Amino acid sequence: MSAPNLNADIGVIGGTGLYELLDETEEVKISTPYGAPSDLITVAELNSRQVAFLPRHGRDHRFPPHRIPYRANIWALRSLGVRQILAPCAVGGLRPDFIAGTFVVPDQLIDRTSGREQTFCDTGAVHTTFAEPYCPDGRRAALAAAERVNRVDGGTMVVIDGPRFSTRAESRWHAAAGGTIINMTGQPEAALARELALCYTSIALVTDLDAGVEGSQGVTHDEVLRAFAKNVTVLRRVLFDAVAALPVERTCPCSRAFAVPVDLDAG
Repeated sequence: MSAPNLNADIGVIGGTGLYELLDETEEVKISTPYGAPSDLITVAELNSRQVAFLPRHGRDHRFPPHRIPYRANIWALRSLGVRQILAPCAVGGLRPDFIAGTFVVPDQLIDRTSGREQTFCDTGAVHTTFAEPYCPDGRRAALAAAERVNRVDGGTMVVIDGPRFSTRAESRWHAAAGGTIINMTGQPEAALARELALCYTSIALVTDLDAGVEGSQGVTHDEVLRAFAKNVTVLRRVLFDAVAALPVERTCPCSRAFAVPVDLDAG
């Protein structure tokens, strides 16, 4: 990989609207053994912390959920020094009380994707503990940052391939299985971060009720975009406050998780 001069200890994987108002930003181009990440990485100081911002879908939104270079994204952030990741995302609600504008800080995940590169370990028999997919310290920081908004502590994110939305039957099935929100990008981000012993925290913004939820008329892409745009200012404030609330020294189990047996600083 390239050897950038900039460093950051916190990474944010989300849209460009989350950092476009920051001053004194610098862009970094990184190559990885898994190809290029979704886009250039923007590094800036925020609340006395160095933060690396990476647009998940690319700035022009060219990557659909199933084509995002997840391995390159996580690897690139790690190569910059990132050890804690905040991952804001748009989700559908699988419960009628999860109305648009609700913030959910999930504590569990159900993976319904297929065909995605889920690991850095392409050879050898290695296994990663993933019973608790999200960082407990990161979750506390996110919940504290969202204490003044409509937020939910905990929940299960169901991750589907997309790019289509669920049928009503699928939506009801996901809810019956214990899912509370549904998304297309939360996995394999979380698992790949765990393999590199990184802290990973999802901050989910509900933009709609999923198709099978009582009262839902079915979601459209435009509806999701409008709801996200309506709440992006609040999401930005929650995210920036969460950055400030993250611990400087990591004592959580994530830092002691299995890490891939490779030299991360090798070219």
